[in-house]
Amino acid sequence: MRRICVFCGSQVGGHPLYAAAATAVGTLLALRGIGLVYGGGKVGLMGVVADAALAAGGEVIGVIPERLMNRELGHGGVTDLRVVDSMHERKAMMSDLSDAFIALPGGYGTFEEFFEVVTWMQLGIHAKPCGLLNVGGYYDMLLALLDHAAGESFIRPQHRGLVLVDTEPAMLLQQLLDYRTPQIEKWLERDQT
Repeated sequence: MRRICVFCGSQVGGHPLYAAAATAVGTLLALRGIGLVYGGGKVGLMGVVADAALAAGGEVIGVIPERLMNRELGHGGVTDLRVVDSMHERKAMMSDLSDAFIALPGGYGTFEEFFEVVTWMQLGIHAKPCGLLNVGGYYDMLLALLDHAAGESFIRPQHRGLVLVDTEPAMLLQQLLDYRTPQIEKWLERDQT
């Protein structure tokens, strides 16, 4: 695994655990020789994870839309900062550069980015593992929603397993490294519904 994309907030959040987890992830990736791909910002958890990876000698590739770069939110100290035209181009490039995905705590953007790559995996567009770092129970309610959706037959039980989860960065990384994508058809036959 050469690079992992980390989705996370442009805020640091309301608990020190979140920044500590971002620091741990950035440091862990660098020490394991795995490059970090992220949203290119110098603010919030984005800045924390990038700074930690850089401090530990890691490769950091940021991908940021020009509009956000013009607002002086781009991290000028990363290994490679790629400025793109749109959010769509940003997500596609981040995906292309990465071998797996981790979501740290974040808001709408983090949720949207993470679920897009999970959906792409479900549809067979890629076979790259996707994990949530459930820091301090941050994703507990989201995980309950996924279980509810599976229980209501909107997510097949096999697809529910596409979202890997752990509370510890090293354990989540190991799950990503060990993951083998199952061969599951997205759609049920009409007579199976």
